[in-house]
Amino acid sequence: MKKNKKSKAEASRRNFIKTSAAAAAGFMIVPRHVLGGTGFTAPSDKLVIAGIGVGGKGESDLLSFYESGKAEIAYLCDVDDRRAANSVKRFPKAKYYKDFREMLEKEHKHIDAVSVSGPDHNHAIHALPAMQLGKHVYVQKPLTHDVYEARVLTEAAKKYKVVTQMGNQGASGDGVRIMREWFDAGLIGDVHTIYGWTDRPVWPQGIPWPAQKAEIPKELDWDLWLGTAPYKEYIDKLVPFNWRGWWDYGTGALGDMGCHIMEAPFSILGLQYVKDVQASVGTVYVDEFKRGYFPESCPPSSSAVLTFPKTDKTSGDVKIHWMDGGIQPARPEELGANEVFGDGGNGILFIGTKGKMMAGTYAENPRLLPTSLTEQHQLPVKYERVPGSASGHYAQWVEACIAGYGNKEVSAPFEISGPLTEALLMANLAIRGSGLRVENRYPGRNLKLLWDNEAMKVTNFDDVNQFVKRQYRAGWELVK
Repeated sequence: MKKNKKSKAEASRRNFIKTSAAAAAGFMIVPRHVLGGTGFTAPSDKLVIAGIGVGGKGESDLLSFYESGKAEIAYLCDVDDRRAANSVKRFPKAKYYKDFREMLEKEHKHIDAVSVSGPDHNHAIHALPAMQLGKHVYVQKPLTHDVYEARVLTEAAKKYKVVTQMGNQGASGDGVRIMREWFDAGLIGDVHTIYGWTDRPVWPQGIPWPAQKAEIPKELDWDLWLGTAPYKEYIDKLVPFNWRGWWDYGTGALGDMGCHIMEAPFSILGLQYVKDVQASVGTVYVDEFKRGYFPESCPPSSSAVLTFPKTDKTSGDVKIHWMDGGIQPARPEELGANEVFGDGGNGILFIGTKGKMMAGTYAENPRLLPTSLTEQHQLPVKYERVPGSASGHYAQWVEACIAGYGNKEVSAPFEISGPLTEALLMANLAIRGSGLRVENRYPGRNLKLLWDNEAMKVTNFDDVNQFVKRQYRAGWELVK
C-alpha cells in the first residue's frame, strides 16, 4: 500500500513539473500595469489570491489580504479539511483543493498571487513552483526549512520578477523605523553587539519520537502533509502545531520567533550573511543518573552567537547573541530594577558605543536606555510609515502585487528576508550540530562553525552540511 501511494506521488510530481514547465514556456505572465501603459486601470482592480495552508495563521493571512479591499480569495488548498473549514465558510465562492500541484496545474492562468502558510518543511516546495509560473508570493516565516531553500527563493524572486513578502509583520511596524531613525541620528553610536531572546518553545521539544503510532484522521491526507519529509507513521498531536519541535518539519524556537525579533538588526544595520556561528544547547532529564539529547527533536533551550561582517553602517563585525527556552541576557545597568526588559518574554537589545536601545517582539515599544531618554528624543519622521503599521503588512503586499514588480516597495522582500532566514538557519546548524552524535561522541559541541557563503558550506565541520540542503523524499524534490 505504501509503495503504491509513493508511486502515485512520484507520478503526480513528475506530471506537475512537466505541465508547469510547459505552461511557463507557453505564456508570459504580464503585470497588469504593463497591459495599458501609464494610468492603466485593470479590468479588475483586485488581486486574485490562492492560499496554500489555509487554517490557523493561513486563515488570518487570507482574511487580512481580503480586508485590504483589494484582494479576492479565489482558491483554497489544504491537506487537512478540519483546518480548512473556517476559510471554506468564510470564502464560500473560493474553489477548494487538497493538492497544491493540482490547483496550480488547473488554475494557474486565473491566479495572480499565492499565500503559503503550511509547515516549514514544505514552504519552498509550495512557493517555488508558484514563482516559476510568474505568481507573486507571500510566505509565512521562516521563509524556508533549509539554508539552501532560502537561497533558492531569494534568487527566484529576482529571476521571475515577482513581488515577494515574508510573514514577519513587524518589518512594516513603526517600531523598527523609529529605531532606525535613532541609529541614523547617532544616538547610540556604532552598534557592535545585539541580544535577541524568546520564551518559546511553547510546544514539546527535547523529547524522543513517540513509539505509539496513531490513527490518521480521515480529514487529513498524511502523505501530502509529509511532502518533502521522510515517511513516518502518523503520531498523535503532531498536527496542527507540535511539528515545530521536530527537525524533519520545523525549525524550533529560533525559526519560529527569530524572524520577528532579528528583523530589526537586518533593516537597521544592513546585515546580510553570517561568517561564523557557535551554539550551546540544553539537555533533558532522562533518569536520576543521566541527562540526554534526542537528535530528532529540537532542544528544550539553546543559545547561539552569530558573527556578521562589517556593513556600510557599522565600523566592524557585529555579533548577535540569541537565547530561547526562557533564557535572557543580563539586564542592562541603565534599565530600572522593576522596568520590563523587552516585552517580558521576548525582546531585542542593541548595544552601541554611545548608548543602548531595546524593543519587544516585532520591534514594538522601542525605548532608549535609560528609558527616560525616549521622551527626550522625539525625532522628525525620516522613514515613511506603512499605513496601519504592522497590520498594514498585508495590504502593502497586495498593493505592490497590483502595481507590478519593482513599482512599489514592500517591507520584507526576499532580498531581505532570504538572508535573514539563512542566518537563523545557520544558527540552527550549530544548534543541531551540538547534538549530533558520531561514534559515541558529540564532535560538534563547543565549535565555532566557519561558513563559506559562496560554496554554501561549513568548512570546519562537514557533518552538519547534510542539513544545509536536506535529502527530499522521492517525488518531492525542489526543482529549480
